Amino acid sequence: MNLRFPPVIEPIASNAIITPRNFTELAQQVMEWCDELAGISATEHGISRFYMTREHMTCNQLVQTWMQIAGMTTWVDQAGNVCGRYFGKPIDEYQSEEEIQTLLIGSHLDSIPNAGKYDGILGVLLAIAAIHYLHQEQKVFNYHIDIIGFGDEEGTRFGSTLLGSRAVANTWQPDWWHLEDKEHITLDQAFHDVGFDPAKVELASRAEDNLLGYLEVHIEQGPVLEQHDRALGIVTAIAGARRFQIELTGYAGHSGTVPMDMRQDALVGAANAILTIEQVAKDYSVVATVGRIECKPGAVNVIPGKVIFTMDIRSDYDDMRDMAVKEIQGKVQAICTARNLTSHWNEVHNASAVKCAPWIQELQVDVLEKMDLPPVKLMSGAGHDAMAIAEITDVGMYFVRCKGGVSHHPDELVYVEDVDLALRGLVNTLEAFNEKLEQPK
Repeated sequence: MNLRFPPVIEPIASNAIITPRNFTELAQQVMEWCDELAGISATEHGISRFYMTREHMTCNQLVQTWMQIAGMTTWVDQAGNVCGRYFGKPIDEYQSEEEIQTLLIGSHLDSIPNAGKYDGILGVLLAIAAIHYLHQEQKVFNYHIDIIGFGDEEGTRFGSTLLGSRAVANTWQPDWWHLEDKEHITLDQAFHDVGFDPAKVELASRAEDNLLGYLEVHIEQGPVLEQHDRALGIVTAIAGARRFQIELTGYAGHSGTVPMDMRQDALVGAANAILTIEQVAKDYSVVATVGRIECKPGAVNVIPGKVIFTMDIRSDYDDMRDMAVKEIQGKVQAICTARNLTSHWNEVHNASAVKCAPWIQELQVDVLEKMDLPPVKLMSGAGHDAMAIAEITDVGMYFVRCKGGVSHHPDELVYVEDVDLALRGLVNTLEAFNEKLEQPK
């Protein structure tokens, strides 16, 4: 990897200069950083920070500054991800610089509209604080540590998720350049608008690097850790998701003149279909959600002739999820046949589940047990950048408890005590990676 090209964005001064020397103070520093980044928003109230915008660039500048203060060499890659390297050293005199492996640590810095302070952001800033601790303790490992603040995970502006991490994983799709935001600005134009060259996006790829693995720390976005009264959890897998747009068509008619037994009511059919989706999901131990429904013609005195609704179905086992989809489709067809309706299914998203590497999970279990923290293992129902990076290296994740499991909401909250434990756990994990490398093969 070439670190000699100049940063695209120059760092800026920060109001939060790193001065603490212990984990507790560093945890408080992380919370202050989160507050400071929350002020970088396209809206006056709430947090709205999207890919390839002025707010994205300002956020990168500030995070790059904190990385440098922590002792890292920094740059912004050709996909707009802010990166920092904490250099390692050779294991022995026979290892060259090129043979040193690199551990990637990352999460995202973009947000949904009206977001909370910690989704994605916490993981990036925890990693910077961990590097600061290692740097002040003059600890250098036998591998490089690269922190990446991905520019787009949420997909809010252009609709396609994980753009930042997909560029790093070398799975960027040329068709994406034609994606448009709500102002009809294409992704290609957005790159040009902030000074990036779309033709160079492939240079952000780390697919050919000598990677040790990828580690991500993220708020849980769910209630499991809180229910177990645990600050940290080990992620076993990230659920694979399939999404459909389903259209049921009947025949519109006058609500007062068409007898009940002669109706082709698309909405009643859809209601039955939605209940079926719920029951099949329970039967197969998957999660399924109908999040949007549109009824046409939508008049109070007209029998609905067409209903369009969505289905999002997820599991950490693709085969179980796919069997559930097949059964749902069969039962929905039976409903349509009985009610003289037609159906049309359009699959708009299909992502396979990603398993976290067993060897990384074993290492994490050992770390938490040594910290006297009973390891809680759980699956992630939400998508993460780790899904994209799994294309090029082994991945592992820690979850941090969030109050009430609330996420994608301004009420999102983490506790400084949990951030303290997460920081200690991350540093201990980095040390465990180093011990593993030093073991005789």
